[in-house]
Amino acid sequence: MPHPVPIPGSVKGRLIEAGIAQFERHGYEHTSVLDLARDAGVTTGALYHHFGSKLGLYEVIREEMERRMTDRMEGAAAALGGGRAGVRAALLVAFDAAVRFGATRILAEPRPDAAPDPVAATVERLIESNPVAARCVVAAWRGALMAVADGIDPGVARSGIAWVMAMPEEQADEAGGGPAS
Repeated sequence: MPHPVPIPGSVKGRLIEAGIAQFERHGYEHTSVLDLARDAGVTTGALYHHFGSKLGLYEVIREEMERRMTDRMEGAAAALGGGRAGVRAALLVAFDAAVRFGATRILAEPRPDAAPDPVAATVERLIESNPVAARCVVAAWRGALMAVADGIDPGVARSGIAWVMAMPEEQADEAGGGPAS
């Protein structure tokens, strides 16, 4: 169910901002309702009123971040005409966006609610010929995001995705099997 964008500075808006910061810093499991309310400058009752629970707040944040990622992924893949290059661009564009939005841990950690995974579904559509490959590259993408959340330089983590998604000729070059000069 879509949630309207809250007015900046409103109670709902402050709860979302606090949720992004807390879930990003500590993950879902290690974030408490009390911490969320304190950081938003509201009571726990306000959180329950607007979102029903900590999980309700998390779902709103996660779904919005996933929507932003899948929109970018689809656009990047379409711009390159699909194929392996399109999937690579999709993953890198979404990685960069997740870093920019400060949502690396949020998008990397498993969902606590067993909801469908729109990022994985998007990549599966992009790699429709090999669903196992899609699972592997999504796992690599999430691993790179978690590395950033754990303090690894984003450029280093990004290079890991680029390496996993390297074009066959790039892999041959890295292995020393490229064209002779």
